[in-house]
Amino acid sequence: MSPEAHQVREASGLVHLTARELAAKIRTRELSAREVVQAHLDRIEQVNGPVNAVVTCVAERALDEARTADEATAHGAPLGPLHGLPVAHKDTHDTRGIRTTYGTPLLADNVPDRDELIVERIRAAGAITIGKTNVPEFAAGSHTVNPVFGATRNPYDLSRSAGGSSGGAAAALACGMHPVADGSDMGGSLRNPASFCNVVGLRPSPGRVPSWPDTAPWSTMAVQGPMARNVADAALLLSVVAGPDPRSPIALETPGSAFGGPLERDLRGLRIAWSPDLGGAAPVDREVRDVLAPAVTVFSALGCAVEEACPDLSGADEVFRTFRAWQFHLALGALLESSADRMKPSLVRNVRQGSTLTGIDLERATVLHGELFHRMREFFERYDALVLPTSQVPPFPVELEYPGDVDGVPMADYLDWMRSAYLVSATGSPALSVPAGFTPGGLPVGLQIVGPHRGDLRVLQIGHAFEQATRHGERGPGVPR
Repeated sequence: MSPEAHQVREASGLVHLTARELAAKIRTRELSAREVVQAHLDRIEQVNGPVNAVVTCVAERALDEARTADEATAHGAPLGPLHGLPVAHKDTHDTRGIRTTYGTPLLADNVPDRDELIVERIRAAGAITIGKTNVPEFAAGSHTVNPVFGATRNPYDLSRSAGGSSGGAAAALACGMHPVADGSDMGGSLRNPASFCNVVGLRPSPGRVPSWPDTAPWSTMAVQGPMARNVADAALLLSVVAGPDPRSPIALETPGSAFGGPLERDLRGLRIAWSPDLGGAAPVDREVRDVLAPAVTVFSALGCAVEEACPDLSGADEVFRTFRAWQFHLALGALLESSADRMKPSLVRNVRQGSTLTGIDLERATVLHGELFHRMREFFERYDALVLPTSQVPPFPVELEYPGDVDGVPMADYLDWMRSAYLVSATGSPALSVPAGFTPGGLPVGLQIVGPHRGDLRVLQIGHAFEQATRHGERGPGVPR
């Protein structure tokens, strides 16, 4: 093999190392930040075209930052936990000096003058911004397609959806375009694309990852969080983006460092509730059920006591839909007045729904939300975790806006097929999607692990143990490797 061919092979191999491995090699100078960034930029050039995950790339700026990072390493400067690692940020997360479109023609030329908090923290930890990842318009819905950049395709089957709204991030991770990614989740936007793309996505407890700026800083329905190709790397990113901040009124005081250590835990004796369809509230495709059925055996082999059980989720649907519509109208109502004809119809309908809400509607949702919290609190006195399908369907054809039915049950709108994720959102519980296997056609399926109020570390530990026992996340996509 020629030296040039050897270098190409080695550079290609870099993009499949874990974030922790890359960070360690940069820290010990076994690799330079410039080598790592260049390898990932080459990977984007190689495979992004058909997948369409990274929609804005700032290669020159990234290489300049990599050179600066290598100088810091050479001079013995203090290094952050993500020092030299390339990251592409979700295109709804504002990035200073880099186009941030929110997937809408209304903001196609928008260039923010500051980083929002999650980006600020990732960069302060030493990460290097290489670009932005694709989203649905204003992050509405769990299928990543918009009028500015088009659709992100699933790297395991280019005819299928990558999920959303963090679909670009998930697809880019699966392809090796970056080792970790930031995302956000209201109704499943970190979890559904993780399930569709065979990666890991964590919806943290509200306040675990503080958000700023935020039009609804007291709201607990929308959160930001980490994605990665394995649970340990997701925890690494969480350790950077979590922790208190005076700009967020609901920020939790636990420092991010609490999530940076080893995740190994003996699961013997844990009580696991298995709910294949949330007690009938979320119909599930037969292929998804079949893929996830062995998970019960896996947890039993790990020493857990597993039984089929489901919390009482009465009112969760109303809670989620009411607060989602209210928050969408709060954020987009003014735009709707002038630009409804330039926004996707399903989004317009949802924003308009928010305009019809009354004080009594919000009062009722608030009471239901409180009652739901206490029922979940009591449920987690009996069980240590709840496990269920992340998504009710495997990745669906990319041309669809959403599945018209699930297991023969018609879906009323573009939210209905996401009930397994958004009903969990309404509870406020942390929830992790971890790779759990493949359909006979080779499409990924994720398992959702839900923990008690603020039990983020527990779900990471359980997810890590499941991941180590099954190794489903190690099966890469069909794009060139």
